[in-house]
Amino acid sequence: MSLAWQERGEGPLVVLVNQFFGRPETFDALFDDLTRDHRLVTYDPRGIGESTRRGPYTFEADADDLEAVLELQGEPGVLIAFADGCNRAVRVAARRPDLVSAIVSPAGNPVGLAAVQGTDALAASGSVLEALVGMMSTDYRGALRTMFATANPDWDDQSVRDRVAATVEVVPQEAALPRMKNWIADEVTEEARTVGGRLWMLEDGTNPWFPIEVARQTQKILPDAHVLEVEDGAITRPDITAGVIRKLTSGAPVGSQSGEQAL
Repeated sequence: MSLAWQERGEGPLVVLVNQFFGRPETFDALFDDLTRDHRLVTYDPRGIGESTRRGPYTFEADADDLEAVLELQGEPGVLIAFADGCNRAVRVAARRPDLVSAIVSPAGNPVGLAAVQGTDALAASGSVLEALVGMMSTDYRGALRTMFATANPDWDDQSVRDRVAATVEVVPQEAALPRMKNWIADEVTEEARTVGGRLWMLEDGTNPWFPIEVARQTQKILPDAHVLEVEDGAITRPDITAGVIRKLTSGAPVGSQSGEQAL
């Protein structure tokens, strides 16, 4: 099989590890900022976009694919990881520290169920997750609409419809459904502990799937990781994410300016 990947800009390496149902174009504002002084690599996971549409669609296969992309780059990089991309990124960073200098996650949680237990997070509700998987099996568009609308309460109906249409075009149901099931069941706490201080999570508390209490619980589970409470999200305030990455690649301390504070 073949994986499609693209690069732009010059400077320290940054690689987007996107969620399986996302399109890189969603983060164009972030990319425009970073590529002023960084080399940015994006890629399509197997079964998605221009990559070969053939499984298996497992975290093990997805991690192997990410590792292959990183090996081609010739230098270690900072990974920007979203949603299930966190799980892929943590796996590779734990076993190949020579390829990953840091992981910055502006949305998502790599710990799994341990981080949401006892919270009000939607991801903590077995009935919600079961209903979502069932909907993905019978009404793929409806499931995507539910995910996008709940995770982005500030979007209007047209924005949600546009995102659903763009997603269905490049992410077939047969590649999405098994990844959703695997994400629900996945547990990468030990790998995340191995990554330790190379893991940076940016939390704004607006995502009902992973509210701020999940971030606080994650900090207890991963005491060496860095969890920053930021003013806004990765899409609405991409300058915050870009600022954290720029500090990491320059060696400057992170969390010292307005808009970033450690939990």
